[in-house]
Amino acid sequence: MNTTFYRLLTDGHPVNGMQPSDYTDPDTFTTDDKKETNHAFFQSDDESVLTGVWESAPCKEDFESYPAHEMMSVISGSVTLTNADGHAETFTAGDTFFVAKGAKCTWHITETLKKFYMIAG
Repeated sequence: MNTTFYRLLTDGHPVNGMQPSDYTDPDTFTTDDKKETNHAFFQSDDESVLTGVWESAPCKEDFESYPAHEMMSVISGSVTLTNADGHAETFTAGDTFFVAKGAKCTWHITETLKKFYMIAG
């Protein structure tokens, strides 16, 4: 791979845009809207590092153990994360936050969320 840097675009790939994805369990969506899209701008050869843009309709998911280290910047929408101790934080457009691999938490997307992400397995 010759590219050493990537411009992350809020609408995904400049030609193909965002593609349907299925990271979210369909039973966790909280409205009739079950739309989820993604575009990965970079993926390491061993798939241990990913970066891209992801969008999801409102949903609520409990994680016993968050699957990876993930840093996110909210482009639009709103998500509230609640940790195992019951502490909740709401993140909206312009906020950047991090979730550690193994964290026990609840994700509650209350307004369709679009975010940039960087995941390290």
